Amino acid sequence: MAFSPENQQRTTMDDAKVPTFLVKTMFGMVLLCLTMVTAHTLLDRPLVATPPTVPAAQERVLYLDGTMGGAATVSAQDGTVIADLSSEEGGFVAGIWRVLQRERAKFGVASDGPVTLVRGINGRLSLYDPSTNWRADLMGFGADNARTFARLLD
Repeated sequence: MAFSPENQQRTTMDDAKVPTFLVKTMFGMVLLCLTMVTAHTLLDRPLVATPPTVPAAQERVLYLDGTMGGAATVSAQDGTVIADLSSEEGGFVAGIWRVLQRERAKFGVASDGPVTLVRGINGRLSLYDPSTNWRADLMGFGADNARTFARLLD
């Protein structure tokens, strides 16, 4: 049977279209999201999904150094090595070091500055970089990763 316009049959796929109601709803949701983001930006509202700020129970100034392979070295303020972590042990510390490198490059500050490791009175650990005001709540990365930094305070 040869092809001809007369013997061509229409299928249900030819008639399938996205209902106009759904298309309008999708555009409405996008517009609503953009409106909400714009309103919060213009009103300069404070961040609400941030970890609580509590007084420090213990803190220590550290210098981090790492490699792209995951090895990391943590030094005290006087230069003594606190921890020399292999790539199997230091992956998280090296990851934090890479984040610090990126943040410091964005702000154009020295890449080898100190960070402050803080244990709050509620037991939560955080890392603070005074040169960029970058802060990370280490409890959000899991207990094992937080424990790695907790050992640096002891």
